[in-house]
Amino acid sequence: MGSSAGEWSAEQIDDYETLISTTDVELLKKAWRNEKVSPEILPFEEALVKRAKEQIQLMEETVDDFVESGHDPLIASLYQMDLDRAQFLLRSYLRVRLQKIEKFMFYIWKTDTYRNRLSMEEEKFTERCIRDIGKHLEETVLSNLPDNYQSVLNQSVISEEDDMVPEPLLDTFVVAKCERTTRPLYLDGSRQSTGFDSRDDHFLMVPGDLCILRYRPFQEELMSGNISLV
Repeated sequence: MGSSAGEWSAEQIDDYETLISTTDVELLKKAWRNEKVSPEILPFEEALVKRAKEQIQLMEETVDDFVESGHDPLIASLYQMDLDRAQFLLRSYLRVRLQKIEKFMFYIWKTDTYRNRLSMEEEKFTERCIRDIGKHLEETVLSNLPDNYQSVLNQSVISEEDDMVPEPLLDTFVVAKCERTTRPLYLDGSRQSTGFDSRDDHFLMVPGDLCILRYRPFQEELMSGNISLV
């Protein structure tokens, strides 16, 4: 751009401040925190990630124009900090998801619920990881074992389940913050959609509540946005 410093302060600074004041950065921070704390991979935030990438690109162009126009270096530096924060959140969100895929790739691939939570790029990455890991294990270890023990997924041919496949530990403890009032939650993970029954092991979360409990009872509330993880 050929804008002068005066033009920046009148018009484009306002545009930039409008951009960074949007809620997408906060939404991305919440998505990153939920993904980082959750023991399972969550649905990919496709629309949010797309908007974040577009905004980051615009922020990069704006900061470059600030520098080229000779605007106040302090203001340019502050805007660069906002840009760095947005880039960190986006990269960390995607990195955490890749780490979960690497850890649970076989379980994710065989479970439709989890496969449907992946982006197209993540699905390709998972398939490639499974192929490469399988080939590596076959060439270095499995081919040297007896025939009954050459499976990547099972300890032996008599195994009834894929007992060599790690699964997410849904009973791990997490800290949850209530965003919207939840439906009745039960300590054993069951739930009820309308009112309470005679059992005394249920509870209700209202906005602002913090609760430490096993992840499993929170699962649906997290997916619906009634709670977030901290």
